Amino acid sequence: MARRRRGLPVNGVLLLDKPRGASSNHALQRVRRLLQAQKAGHTGTLDPMATGLLPVCLGEATKFSAHLLEADKVYRTRVQLGAVTDTGDAEGEVVERCEVPPLTPVDIERVLERFRGEIEQVPPMYSALKHQGRKLYELAREGKSVERAVRRVTVYDARLLAFEGNAFELEVRVSKGTYVRTLAEDIGRALGSGAHITALRRLATGPFDSEGMLPIEALEALSGQEEREATLLPVDVLVAHLPKVEVDERARQRLMHGQAAGVAAAGEKTGKLTRLYCGETFLGLGVVTGPQEVAPKRLLNTAAD
Repeated sequence: MARRRRGLPVNGVLLLDKPRGASSNHALQRVRRLLQAQKAGHTGTLDPMATGLLPVCLGEATKFSAHLLEADKVYRTRVQLGAVTDTGDAEGEVVERCEVPPLTPVDIERVLERFRGEIEQVPPMYSALKHQGRKLYELAREGKSVERAVRRVTVYDARLLAFEGNAFELEVRVSKGTYVRTLAEDIGRALGSGAHITALRRLATGPFDSEGMLPIEALEALSGQEEREATLLPVDVLVAHLPKVEVDERARQRLMHGQAAGVAAAGEKTGKLTRLYCGETFLGLGVVTGPQEVAPKRLLNTAAD
């Protein structure tokens, strides 16, 4: 006998403003409980120290959360010179003290120019990457260190926002897989010192920015289920970057039974992912199999209604 899933079939995306000190999973579970949702997932971990944009996917939206894992992201961070920590941030233990040479904003700008574009990074030990089945941060907490492969990432922009004393603030737009802590450490070395970050806030990920973010306290303050669900964005915002294909009712029926269906014009190359709609209803994702044909790829359970 199938086990009945507890909770309500809540579907959508909440743009959460994650608070400092909470893990991404802890914040996710608070949102899930407040919305009484059967299922929830997020679209890319933020460190407990970090704050800002954490899109939380509920119900059917979890099927498409992977599309945001590939997205570019924007962060604002504060970099402290003069000390290196084992975690790369202010929550770690200081492992090295360094002198800070006399610096001006012009000196920092010159160094930032070297970090714009495609660069190489060694992921930090305090990360969720895995080595032989174990997360690196678990090994790091045991005092162990393992070799990590160099990664190529892209820093699309790095802007100096403020500079005072031995600290400065940056806003960076980076590709997936970029560690801002590591970026700060590398910039610190290039400036002739050591560095770690003391604040980190995510401002954007993919198509979402800080506008419309909701703190957990604001969600808690809403009076009931209907008001809380009204804060959610529709499921298809996660795949809005994909081309749209409209199908009729007959084609919808075929797609929901796992069969390819004819369309007026797919308009895309064979193998291209598309958003499928029947009227105003989002069905899920399809893949183009011919000039006038699409096949189902990832469909919503609700589209069968």
